[in-house]
Amino acid sequence: MKIGIVCPYSWDVPGGVQFHIRDLAEHLIRLGHEVSVLAPADDETPLPPYVVPAGRAVPVPYNGSVARLNFGFLSAARVRRWLQNGAFDVIHIHEPASPSLGLLACWAAQGPIVATFHTSNPRSRAMIAAYPILQPALEKISARIAVSEYARRTLVEHLGGDAVVIPNGVDVDFFARAEPRPEWQGRTIGFIGRIDEPRKGLPVLMKALPAILAAVPDARLLVAGRGDEEEAVADLPAELRSRVEFLGMVSDEDKARLLRSVDVYVAPNTGGESFGIILVEAMSAAAPVLASDLDAFAQVLDQGEAGELFANEDAEALAAAAVRLLNTPDRLAELRERGSKHVRRFDWTTVGADILAVYETVAAGASAVATDERVGARGRRWLAKD
Repeated sequence: MKIGIVCPYSWDVPGGVQFHIRDLAEHLIRLGHEVSVLAPADDETPLPPYVVPAGRAVPVPYNGSVARLNFGFLSAARVRRWLQNGAFDVIHIHEPASPSLGLLACWAAQGPIVATFHTSNPRSRAMIAAYPILQPALEKISARIAVSEYARRTLVEHLGGDAVVIPNGVDVDFFARAEPRPEWQGRTIGFIGRIDEPRKGLPVLMKALPAILAAVPDARLLVAGRGDEEEAVADLPAELRSRVEFLGMVSDEDKARLLRSVDVYVAPNTGGESFGIILVEAMSAAAPVLASDLDAFAQVLDQGEAGELFANEDAEALAAAAVRLLNTPDRLAELRERGSKHVRRFDWTTVGADILAVYETVAAGASAVATDERVGARGRRWLAKD
């Protein structure tokens, strides 16, 4: 099958949607399908062979964050050329309602379209206001996927229609077989995310850290991600700053090794999350997870059965839970076991098969419609001759 996938966000800025699209493309290629991904990226950006650059992206405030999107006449021309050259059996557009390549592709595409909705934002006035503009494009979509029940709810409330829920996928074995790094082991708490994006929750974790270190003096925090490191610890007492180690941006391999090394992985995100791929990656690496009780996080963690939850933005609750876990080895072992079992439902062997089944359904439907149209055309010609 020839599959075209549209990524709305800049390929060279790490994010959950980009990782999902990358892993999906590589999974499908391993199965023997022909895949091309169109994504915002400069022509000079090093890209995998299956990614086609659609030009430079610009930062735009979106869903409580800053997304790097691509929109305009040049982008539209590149979308049309990519569609024409690809002759795809199925076009898979991610975030078709965002002002980026997905919407442009939705307008221009002629074949069967599958759309995945990642955003969870129940109070998006912008999406409601834009509905009249979006409606003609969205009506062309053959099948809709939402990565969580909360993304599905956002879709239903703002744009109408419905979607099948298929979660983000992870290569579970990639994380499970990673080797821990000795220097990252030993009473360590892990955090991975953009340091200077408030909704990722690092300020909440920093606020909780003094209480954690007071109760567990040999604990330390490992932080991986881009951002201003000095600003991140500015409110932390000077004598505690040495207990925080910033690792900067890490490779996929080192991310897996970090998750395999820590005693507790903390996800203190404060909102705007429709899924929580980092939780799945942490469970894949058998890292005990402590996360804020966002609806999406609770769903991923099986309502607290596969990981512990604390009250969102409550630094005291975070600290109390972290101290309890660090001081209870049996509970950590229990979470490792439960998380490792629960996470198998997110492996690409399952998620990829579900997405492929959607592709096959819409492709078969398009083929049936084309056959009916050809038969109808022959019948009309026969009647005209008669």
